[in-house]
Amino acid sequence: MAKRYLVLISRICVVLVGVIALIAFANVCAYVYLKPALPDVSSLRDVQLQVPLRVYTRDGRLIASIGDQRRIPVSYDQLPKRLIQAFLATEDDRFFQHHGVDWQGILRAAVANFKAGRISQGASTITMQVSRDMFLTPKRDMKRKMSEVYISLLMETEFTKEEIFSLYVNKIFLGQRSYGVAAAAEVYFGKSLDQLSVAEMATLAGIPTAPSVVNPVASAEAAKVRRTHVLGRMRELSYITQAEYDAANSSPMESRLHGPTIEVDAPYVAEMVRNEMQAKYGDSIYTAGYRVYTTIDARLEGAATVALRTGLLEYDRRHGWRGATAKVDASKVASAASLELELDEFPVIGGLRPAIVQSVEARSAKIFVKYLGWVTLPWEKLSWARRELPEEKVDRSPNQASDILNPGDVIYTVGNTRENLQFVQVPEAQSALVSVDPKDGAVVALVGGFDFFQSKFNRVTQARRQPGSGFKPFVYAAAFDKGYTPASVVMDAPIVIDEAGMEQAWRPKEFEGKFYGPIRLREAMTHSRNLVSVRLMREIGGDYTWHYVQRFGFDKSQLPNDLTMALGTASLSPLQMANAYAIFANGGYRVTPYYIDRIEDAGGKTLVQAEPAQACADCGRVTDPPPLPAKATAKSRTNLLDQGEHDGKTMIPDKNLAPQVLRPQVAYLLSDMLADVIKHGTGMGARVLNRDDIAGKTGTTNDQHDAWFNGFNGDIVTTVWTGFDQDRSLGSGEQGAQAALPTWVYFMHEALAGTPRHWVSVPDGIVTVRISPETGLLASADNPNGIMEKFIEGNLPKTEVYEAPNNQNPLTDGDKPLF
Repeated sequence: MAKRYLVLISRICVVLVGVIALIAFANVCAYVYLKPALPDVSSLRDVQLQVPLRVYTRDGRLIASIGDQRRIPVSYDQLPKRLIQAFLATEDDRFFQHHGVDWQGILRAAVANFKAGRISQGASTITMQVSRDMFLTPKRDMKRKMSEVYISLLMETEFTKEEIFSLYVNKIFLGQRSYGVAAAAEVYFGKSLDQLSVAEMATLAGIPTAPSVVNPVASAEAAKVRRTHVLGRMRELSYITQAEYDAANSSPMESRLHGPTIEVDAPYVAEMVRNEMQAKYGDSIYTAGYRVYTTIDARLEGAATVALRTGLLEYDRRHGWRGATAKVDASKVASAASLELELDEFPVIGGLRPAIVQSVEARSAKIFVKYLGWVTLPWEKLSWARRELPEEKVDRSPNQASDILNPGDVIYTVGNTRENLQFVQVPEAQSALVSVDPKDGAVVALVGGFDFFQSKFNRVTQARRQPGSGFKPFVYAAAFDKGYTPASVVMDAPIVIDEAGMEQAWRPKEFEGKFYGPIRLREAMTHSRNLVSVRLMREIGGDYTWHYVQRFGFDKSQLPNDLTMALGTASLSPLQMANAYAIFANGGYRVTPYYIDRIEDAGGKTLVQAEPAQACADCGRVTDPPPLPAKATAKSRTNLLDQGEHDGKTMIPDKNLAPQVLRPQVAYLLSDMLADVIKHGTGMGARVLNRDDIAGKTGTTNDQHDAWFNGFNGDIVTTVWTGFDQDRSLGSGEQGAQAALPTWVYFMHEALAGTPRHWVSVPDGIVTVRISPETGLLASADNPNGIMEKFIEGNLPKTEVYEAPNNQNPLTDGDKPLF
């Protein structure tokens, strides 16, 4: 009997060995058959994940993420331990024990499926999922399954477990256009990975089974069921305690989309970058992971946005209340939930939140504000709303709240708390602000309109508007290079221009209709006298002036070749104006504006680095070095080159030196005159900054269609434009000093905060002498009314012949001697 059992056992062993040998042989044959078609798994080291274009400020703060797929690649070290455990618990708890294929898991799944009578459990490992996603087609057959096994085994020999897991969590699709766990954390929770709770980690780990169905946005209930499953597995594997399970499982499921964690709101800059990158690299910019670092200063960009919106809202209030944006049935939307749902139809515009008026009392109104809730507006926040009338006029002041609002009105508000909330309206006018560094042209702040998503038209770069009186300094510069000085006297009186070829005579006007007679150019600039500019241009020559002002970077096609140019009838963008004023601020050098500092690829390699030409009065060039000996060594060549004669200034390569287009003395005199515009003239509103190192010029066009302020110090140049996109007046009295200067002041208050005084450097060749304020000539020793004026050395006026008023001796008072 025993012998019979031994024979049976031996036969079974032979069969088993045969089966094993057959399986092994079949595997070898299958491998040999499949090997030619198997991919090179080492290619995964060079895999290019589809990563969107990311745009940053110069200090690395995120401005925008642009692309169809949202992905933020992370390394294994950046993954929280609990997040790793959550994915292991639900996807592959033996990942760190098997070698790519979990035979134990396959057997367990087979038994479970046999007992269930259906496919209730899978056995794919994380490695197998990566191999399938990276190399194989969705087709389900034995060949693909065997290929999956072999690729997984090969991957395990080529990569560490940490590398495979990192590839998995970066590649996996997790719904709502998010790829990878970092992007999904941002999309569903608005957080980075290190900020996630256990419940949120479990939610992400539960999504891969059906990404489009069980993500929190598609179905909060389905996502909650999956989260419970993942948490249960984590508890079974002792990754979390019962208490942690209970707390995580009872937490509410957030169910809304979050945008990328944008740190700086600069959409106009982002769009400029996108356009330039598209032209340079094509459609690959949306998936190749380029990183673009701009010249934008995060603090200044934020200040620019607030300043522009504040200035426009103030302008808008001065011109009355145009009425509610829309009307809803207040009786049908009484609950907070229904009000929020109704307000979803109305977007947030430029930071202004929509609200619905619920009830109106005699001198107050109760409103429901989007994302804020119930707020009562007192009379002091309503009383500004005089009804708008035609021709930019306003009605009498309202007497009660019902003169302004009615229940069901959809209105707009600004403010983050119930206490600081203000009742406003979305401005119809627009504005633009751009700020550049005069040393190299770097754009440090740029806002192209009130709200990018309301209007993508970038008024900083795309608008072509008449600069008005802001153009006068360029005409004055042309005159100074023809011998005129700040003391030169020009007549301020009516003039008629009737030249050959004109259809009708032109009679330029002054805004207030007054004339000052003979006036020095400094005073004419300070008070923005139009007729002086026209006469000045005529005296120095229109054609000469037209050619001269092109050195400020203006294209001749933008400049009218007639005397109207003296009053700013050119068609220029705010960026062009800021760049032109930079020439005054930097001592006469024309820099080129730029906003991209560098471009990096997905691996961090620098592809492009900006090398801007710099304005540098203290920089020089190496002159021709002595000739090199025929047998000069490398060392002797270096020594001989170092011996090249130079002027003792800082050396800088020619390509990095900006061209000097204005004599430094002329640039300084214009800057000094423009400082007087703020001290005594049309820019006096900027005196609230309490800075003695700022200068600038207002600009207003006919009928107040455009309002400007261009201002600077030695570190920053800022231009503000305000107007309508359509050809329309801003209204009576809305000149540059009223409609643009306040925005400039708001911005510069922040831009100059904590910065030392930096006025334009005084170049060699500037002298200060005493002149007669009436004649502009050098004051005689007898003239008690002389004032100090600056001149370019060698270009001084003649000395006056002074006569005391009424031919009296200046040392007498009538017939009585003073002494």
